[in-house]
Amino acid sequence: MSKLLIEVDDEALAEAQRLLGTGTKKDTVNAALVEVSRRLKRVRALNALGEMAEQGDFDILLDKDAYRR
Repeated sequence: MSKLLIEVDDEALAEAQRLLGTGTKKDTVNAALVEVSRRLKRVRALNALGEMAEQGDFDILLDKDAYRR
C-alpha cells in the first residue's frame, strides 16, 4: 500500500463518505478508487456488447426458429 499526501475537496470527500457508507477518510478514498475501477470496467464491457449488437452478433437470438435448431 502506498502512502500519499494529497489535498482533497472536503465536500466531495464527505459526499463520497456518505454515499459509500465508509467511516474514515482512508476507507472512503480506497472504496472510491475500487468503485471507479469496477464501474469503468462495467461500462467498457457494456460498450463492447453494444458494438457486438451493432455488428449483428446477436441477431440469431432474434430468430427463434434458427435459435432452436
